[in-house]
Amino acid sequence: MSESVSFAIITCSDTRSMKEDQAGDALEQLIAQSGWELRDRVIVTDDRSAISAAIVRATDELKCDVVLTCGGSGLSLRDVTPEATMDVCDRNVPGIAEAMRVHSLQITPYAMLSRALCMQRGRSLVINLPGSTKAATENWEGIVDALPHAVKMMDGKGHN
Repeated sequence: MSESVSFAIITCSDTRSMKEDQAGDALEQLIAQSGWELRDRVIVTDDRSAISAAIVRATDELKCDVVLTCGGSGLSLRDVTPEATMDVCDRNVPGIAEAMRVHSLQITPYAMLSRALCMQRGRSLVINLPGSTKAATENWEGIVDALPHAVKMMDGKGHN
């Protein structure tokens, strides 16, 4: 995967610090293994406005192609990442979230409990990943091959 793609990782958690963010560490390694750029990695609380603000910063200020949120997409009452994503994004990209669930359902029936979304804000994709290291990396595996093409399409470069 040689095409350049820039990323931000936003871990959404009331309990994790950067030192404890193993899922974020794993995603950072996967991005580096693909030869892509990580522009930012932050941790925000499970707060809708804090998550939304972090997404806006990553897309509008840092101009990241892909923003990975990590955590907050399950059934806990504190899980508000999909709602925060909807608050600041323009268009739904349901196929990516569907692909993550299909891939994960081959591993665990609990994948059907995910409320994760993928949405577009301008020329950026915002993808909600689970908070556990295992689930985040499994979801990544289900979508990673499509990301360079998605970025190219958002940049107006067509199918060639």
